[in-house]
Amino acid sequence: MSNTTLLEEAVEFAENPEPRCPCVLLLDTSGSMNGPALDALNAGLQTFKTDLAKDPLASRRVEIALITFNSAVTVVQDFVTADQFDPPVLTAGGMTHMGGAIHTALDIIAIRKAQYRSNGIAYYRPWVFLITDGAPQGEAADIVDRAAERVRTDEQAKRVAFFAVGVENADMSRLAQIAVRTPVKLEGLNFVEMFVWLSASMQRVSQSRVDDQVALPPPGWGAI
Repeated sequence: MSNTTLLEEAVEFAENPEPRCPCVLLLDTSGSMNGPALDALNAGLQTFKTDLAKDPLASRRVEIALITFNSAVTVVQDFVTADQFDPPVLTAGGMTHMGGAIHTALDIIAIRKAQYRSNGIAYYRPWVFLITDGAPQGEAADIVDRAAERVRTDEQAKRVAFFAVGVENADMSRLAQIAVRTPVKLEGLNFVEMFVWLSASMQRVSQSRVDDQVALPPPGWGAI
């Protein structure tokens, strides 16, 4: 890591020494998401931003990263605090490289936690929030298997909280093989309601003490 990068980190954390609550949005932008589902997802992201911005503490403590996956895995936004998050307008096309996306999410979380530790910043257990309307497609099976194993290992060690949401025709049984927590089936295209819930959950976590158990609001936007 360059001296410039280290200095930028030091300045960032000096200006905002609040504990961090990292959340990775892991979003399926494969071809099948095109149309109303993607429009609703984009609207939901804007709601997420607006809702978090209303909470002064959460806007400084919650950090958001956004990764899209189709035939490629792209870190669209590396970690920024919620007050700096500017939701992109997503477009869709291609296959569903979900396994690779999960690996990337866990990798950037590990890097970010190392940055917190080196700068003396406390942090909450990171969240990964996966949204997909399908199943892994177009990548080697062992990539997905290893991703699922990493999720299980990190959940058991309390290194991450991994949530999976299935949209429309998502393969819920396949998602259940990947996520330790029971996947939630989104009702219709209730992305706005889902992101309001996610924002409320992030606010509850950010207002707690690090390592506290936090009761989350019920997901009225979906079914288990």
